[in-house]
Amino acid sequence: MASVSRGSPVPEHADGPPASGGGTALRRTAMFAALHLAATLAGRMELAGGETFGLVWPAAGVGALWLLVQRHERSRWLDMLAMVTIFVVVNLLTDSTLPSALFFTAVNVAQILVFLRVLSRACPDLWDSPPWGAFERVRHLWGLLAAAAAAAAVGALVVPTVLGVLTGQWSAPSAVAWWARNTVNMAVIPALGLCLGRLPDRRVPASRRTSAWRAVREASDQAGGWRIAEFCALLAASAVAYLVAFGVSRDLPLAFLLIAVTVWAAVRFSTTVVALHTLVTGMVAIVLTVYGSGPFAIIDSPASRVLVAQVFVGMVAVVGLALVLGRDERERLTEQRIAAEKEAAAQAGMLAAIVDSMYDGLIVLDAGGRFLMSNPAARRLLGVDGVTGDIAEHRLFHPDGTPIGVERMPHRLALAGQEIRDMDVLVRVPGLAGELMLSVSATRLPVNGGAAAVVFHDVTAERRHRDELAAFAGVVAHDLLNPLTTIDGWLQILADAVKPPPGDDAPSGVDDSIAHIQRASGRMQELIQDLLAHATARDAPITPVPVDLGTLVREIAATRGDVPAGPGGARAPVFRIGELAAVLADRALVRQLVDNLIGNAVKYTAPGARPEITVTSAPERPGWIRVEVADRGIGIPPGQHEAIFENFRRAHEGGSYSGSGLGLAICKRIVERHGGTIGVRDNPGGGSRFHFTLPAAGAAPPAEADATP
Repeated sequence: MASVSRGSPVPEHADGPPASGGGTALRRTAMFAALHLAATLAGRMELAGGETFGLVWPAAGVGALWLLVQRHERSRWLDMLAMVTIFVVVNLLTDSTLPSALFFTAVNVAQILVFLRVLSRACPDLWDSPPWGAFERVRHLWGLLAAAAAAAAVGALVVPTVLGVLTGQWSAPSAVAWWARNTVNMAVIPALGLCLGRLPDRRVPASRRTSAWRAVREASDQAGGWRIAEFCALLAASAVAYLVAFGVSRDLPLAFLLIAVTVWAAVRFSTTVVALHTLVTGMVAIVLTVYGSGPFAIIDSPASRVLVAQVFVGMVAVVGLALVLGRDERERLTEQRIAAEKEAAAQAGMLAAIVDSMYDGLIVLDAGGRFLMSNPAARRLLGVDGVTGDIAEHRLFHPDGTPIGVERMPHRLALAGQEIRDMDVLVRVPGLAGELMLSVSATRLPVNGGAAAVVFHDVTAERRHRDELAAFAGVVAHDLLNPLTTIDGWLQILADAVKPPPGDDAPSGVDDSIAHIQRASGRMQELIQDLLAHATARDAPITPVPVDLGTLVREIAATRGDVPAGPGGARAPVFRIGELAAVLADRALVRQLVDNLIGNAVKYTAPGARPEITVTSAPERPGWIRVEVADRGIGIPPGQHEAIFENFRRAHEGGSYSGSGLGLAICKRIVERHGGTIGVRDNPGGGSRFHFTLPAAGAAPPAEADATP
């Protein structure tokens, strides 16, 4: 059996179907041995016209079914030994010589092994199933036919050829008859056996296990006595039809009419009934033909008689099983489809309930801005009724009150491939006092024609609270500068008062204390200035105008490069300024942006090193300019490239570099308010390379609210 499996034998392990209990397998071995003995004796008892092989050879089909059912059992070697023994003994008891008995036994075993090998390749799901398999699909029937035809071809090539060599006569009709006989037996008997064998098999689920009488009555509860009456009518019609075809009108070729009762059974009854009906009618046809009755008995050639009779039985069995398996498979698919539709409907209902219960608004729009779907929260936030309409009818505004253009609508941007996250949108709901501030996120849906899902979250209270805090921080920061200015003035007066007389170089502890206070005051002024700059960068309205970046950067470079020379002074930075394009931005904010980046490049330089700053620009995409500020400073520590743009985040904590941690956060806010992006990466050879994007001069004004706050 190892030779017929696709890999190693399939014992009791997780990689294959679990073998059944030893007692069950041995009981099946005994049952099949008795059945195989009877089939072998039946095939050897009746000979056709003195031919070497019989009219029927059910032993081939029974043997194939035997090893197919026992394919996963440990006792399969015992099954093979029992089968070989039965072959040899029966041949010897029926006047065969020992060499011929061994020859025919080897041929039959080879056929069965080829059958199993081909079937394991053609129907792997059937092969890997439990002992009686899951013979439920039409393709399983075609797989059995293919395996039987291939296996019978082995015998058809070997036996007639050997006999022809021994007798000097080779008969092509005999070879064809051998092939047809064994093909039919090895296809029909395993097919019928797999259909009927599941009845007593406890491994088969109860839903698929039924008795013959229960199969007859399977629909009687729904159709009353009509089902039983129809079954009785089928039995009577089959008996009459076969009696007429094989008894009364034996000289007329009426056998083809017998297919009608097989079709009747296959269309109206279960697989079990069809298998029993095919088995009984096939046996009747073969037996009557063997005893010289029926339309096939009048054929003079024994080989032709074998061929025609076997083809008839095989055709009846294949037609019946193909119809009933196709019907059952179609019914299973229909049941699965209905179950899938019910599950889909239940999931759709649950999804609809979830969407309707959401606090956030959700709408789905097509490319034209028409509502395809909306939930109650969206209709409440937008002040619309129903689920249809056009978002252009419900004007959305930037936080500063300017209308959002049609092309800058969140769903349009999402359909264009942009991911919109937390975009602040002002909505003026008709009939309601005041305005709503909504945080909008939009994403494209993978549907034909294009659609976008837009989620609205009401952030009116949050933004109001944030604005109040920002205004408060701005006022407090501004007011704190006055006392600090006073403190600095009095410190200067105090320093002049305690200044030692000329010629007295003795150090004074008061001088050191005053110096500490002045440095602390300077750091506090720097922090307050950064807080004011952050509030301005976040809340001040922007006025986009064409800005010549080249002139702006050179002005900042001249200011930053004006440092005192001398042994204790800092070294003047070296600037390399490329051809910079003009941008469309707020002049004051862009100056602050570039000044912060250049100031950081100058400040974060190793002690004693000379700062080197390179500023370049290039087109980023249509309508956008990418600006880079590269330096040869100390660089950004690993893992800090994203975090340094957060508020109060410093990359070099505890070092000698002072700062509030707001500079890069201010830069990020300025860039995002212009609709651009900012980032940093390591500069090859040392240092950092900051980059940001701004609208090109001549482009449409930036949509401030599109940026993430």
